[in-house]
Amino acid sequence: MHQLPIFLNLTGRTVVLVGVGEAADAKARLIERAGGRIVPAWEQGATIAFVALDDESEARNAAAALRADGLLVNVVDRPDLCDFTTPAIVDRAPVTIAIGTGGASAGLAKAVRQRIEAHLPARLGALASALYAARDAMKARWPAATDRRRAIDVALAPGGALDPLDAAAADKVAAWLASDTATRPSRLETIHLASADPDDLTLRAARLLGEADHIFHPASIPAAILARARADAVRHVIDAAPDDPRPGLSIWLAPPHDIMRS
Repeated sequence: MHQLPIFLNLTGRTVVLVGVGEAADAKARLIERAGGRIVPAWEQGATIAFVALDDESEARNAAAALRADGLLVNVVDRPDLCDFTTPAIVDRAPVTIAIGTGGASAGLAKAVRQRIEAHLPARLGALASALYAARDAMKARWPAATDRRRAIDVALAPGGALDPLDAAAADKVAAWLASDTATRPSRLETIHLASADPDDLTLRAARLLGEADHIFHPASIPAAILARARADAVRHVIDAAPDDPRPGLSIWLAPPHDIMRS
């Protein structure tokens, strides 16, 4: 990962935008959509800035001056001068999906955005809002945070009660809470790794790693594989598969033969 992806709350905040023309207009629309207040030069309270100038020297000088005032600066079409870049965005407010390439190719980011956008229903944001409104009800139904997370994971899984790709999912939250649906019982799944390359993970393996509560693995498993698991999944370094699963979903990562031989 070459950049840290963050979502910045710009509502009511001051953003400097230097430049005129199509590129500046595009940035202005982006800032306004996020609720930011645009000014043409530094002023007290500003934290980030966009520079949309065609002239290389002018753009470089403007960025340096703004950076000297303590601002993080984005220079349009000049990633080498940027402190941050703006991603391609799939907007299903309040769900926002950002695709970035670190400034390498805006065209590629746009193409990926279009592929993702085609699969997401327009009412995905309504599902997020419905889940937010149901937080107290979910806490009452599942007081333990781990039980609550597992119940939500099951509901949001493909084909689940609240499958995010179901356009009507937002209308089913109340029925889901009132149903007798239970979380899946604790279980142990084995992933037989084909190689040390995370790109060789099957879709099923990647999904399981993303859902697991506990990861059991030999010390030889590469960090690149473990990085595909949930960040808050508990890691257990052991030499053989565990006899019993821990609460929730446990994964045993069976190493590829080339690692076992080494």
